[in-house]
Amino acid sequence: MRPFRIDVPQAELDELHRRLDAVRWPTEIAGVGWDRGVPLSYLRDLTGYWRTGYDWRAAEAELNRHPQYTTEIDGMNVHFLHVRSPEPDATPIILTHGWPGSFVEFLDLIGPLSDPAAHGGDPADAFHVVVPSIPGFGFSEPPTTPGYDVRRVARTWAELMRQLGYDRYIAQGGDWGMPISLQVGLADPERVAGVHVNMLATFPPEDPALFEGLDEADQGRLAHAMQFEEDGTGWRKLQSTRPQTVAYALTDSPVGQLAWIVEKFQEWTASSKTPEDTADRDRLLTNVMIYWLTATAGSSAQIYYENNHRDADFVRTWGGPWPLRMPVGVAVFPGDVVRPIRRFAEGILPTLHRWTEFERGGHFAALEHPGELAEDLRAFARSLDN
Repeated sequence: MRPFRIDVPQAELDELHRRLDAVRWPTEIAGVGWDRGVPLSYLRDLTGYWRTGYDWRAAEAELNRHPQYTTEIDGMNVHFLHVRSPEPDATPIILTHGWPGSFVEFLDLIGPLSDPAAHGGDPADAFHVVVPSIPGFGFSEPPTTPGYDVRRVARTWAELMRQLGYDRYIAQGGDWGMPISLQVGLADPERVAGVHVNMLATFPPEDPALFEGLDEADQGRLAHAMQFEEDGTGWRKLQSTRPQTVAYALTDSPVGQLAWIVEKFQEWTASSKTPEDTADRDRLLTNVMIYWLTATAGSSAQIYYENNHRDADFVRTWGGPWPLRMPVGVAVFPGDVVRPIRRFAEGILPTLHRWTEFERGGHFAALEHPGELAEDLRAFARSLDN
């Protein structure tokens, strides 16, 4: 394992500024808001702030305050944060991001998890925190051969935790971090004490009896899922079928990359008008910068293709049941684009152990409401020892 420090050459920042100064703007249909994509006026304003108000060097210094490393696993160079708690008996936890997120999502969660005493909590609730970047995302090496699906990522995470010397740990994640964390439980059942996810996809079951008697809230979740599948999955179709073609535009245009990502923070969070309703503007731009500076728009999309083209047996595992031995916890945030139904979840997660419904928050839980997510993780970890 090698220590890692982010140090972007000034020439790369100068090139970004040049491209932002030279952006070509499209026209738009007046008065449609976000219905057809990111509004021109909003993106102009955010781009202007990116160019003249956002400070990458300040963000870089913040990122570098957390210990970072790289290590080679399965022929891939993997980047990760590793923050050991001052409490020697802390529980190890591996946190996995998704798309279009990054390890940046977890920055405000690391402190409360690793050092709860410093944040008004109980030292007995402490975690040793590991936050890797999925291969193809950020500072982890992009795969150059086919086959790097969520199962392979999970095996990589199991090996990472072995290298770190952790004999018992919790796997947690949302978005792609959800199936990856569940797959870690399958890949490393002897050492994974529990799996916690803050996004769970519950597909409609084949048994029609399970639809009977759903309450109004669950019927609303079903209706939302149908509407989302109809109108909100264009990105998934593109990245699941032609990720390389999409890569050229996003890797060449910083404003294109910005729009591609910020749209999802608008649609998948509990924001009412703009993504900044639920997440700090600088933090959003730092997340975009990770994709831009590492040119990983295309490589991060490949995971969609890989998992869309697996064998039929694997595709069916998305709908469960997940044959896990360890307890599973699910955190449900009402503004998430994916809104699970507990009755369906119990059918696909035989070891469902904890189910928490929150009053606020969306898809990027660690970024939007780190305090609530931290408390749910503490409660889940406590329950594993009872």
